[in-house]
Amino acid sequence: MRIRVWGCRGSIAAPGADTVRYGGNTSCVEVRLDDGTVLILDAGTGARALGLALLEDPPPRIDLLLTHLHVDHVEGLGAFEPIWRSETVLHIWGPASPIAALDDRLATYFSPPLFPLTLAEVPARCEYHDAPDGEWRIGDTTLVSNPILHPGSTVGYRIEADGAVLAYLTDHEPGLGTDLVSTPPEWISGFALAHRADLLLHDCQYTDEEYETRFGFGHSSVSHAATFAERAEVDRLLTFHHDPMHTDPELESIRDGVLERWRVEPERCGIATEGVETGVTR
Repeated sequence: MRIRVWGCRGSIAAPGADTVRYGGNTSCVEVRLDDGTVLILDAGTGARALGLALLEDPPPRIDLLLTHLHVDHVEGLGAFEPIWRSETVLHIWGPASPIAALDDRLATYFSPPLFPLTLAEVPARCEYHDAPDGEWRIGDTTLVSNPILHPGSTVGYRIEADGAVLAYLTDHEPGLGTDLVSTPPEWISGFALAHRADLLLHDCQYTDEEYETRFGFGHSSVSHAATFAERAEVDRLLTFHHDPMHTDPELESIRDGVLERWRVEPERCGIATEGVETGVTR
């Protein structure tokens, strides 16, 4: 299993000299499996460049796994070039809602006045699916999706393939009203998705000081991200969903703060970096 980060910023894209090292595009991660399967985690602004790359060697099918429908996770869909090609087969998965179907909710963004065309005018063959609560499969790949703590319907994903496990929990506040140190693991949001994952991409948007005024916003502090990784016994962690106000040096300071609390070898904790490809192995 190999992943490439196309966007790891949170809330709003933040291009500029202060964010050039780790990137300014919002959440989008490509997962390529040994059997040729292509999975995409979220469609933030990073999806634009990913779409162009996919045109060079189009896969027979693309599966897009949306964690939720906040704009920073879907705003790249309109610039995702494969959807404008009639030969594209795109399966879009996302959190279930009792209010409206997934395509109806996406159409709120993908329609005037927010977008010049409607979802119905997209040439690609798009199929929409509610992400199941529990285990499911795409081909030979086992996936698990469960609701996680974030405002609105939100899920995290666990991908098991090629003998390795990837967990993706962006926009996650497991410490909301909970002592992560003493709470039984079965009561910690997202724990089952991350438990003993070989690689965990996890929200680490706020410093502990910032979190004091961001309680309930749906994102993690440095302490929460570190404690969650430790309790879940993950092998490696990449901090993700970087705050748009944080510069490259500040992201490095945040990573150092995680390592002060999660006392592991430095190579086990990294910073999600736009454009970087990494293998996921056991």
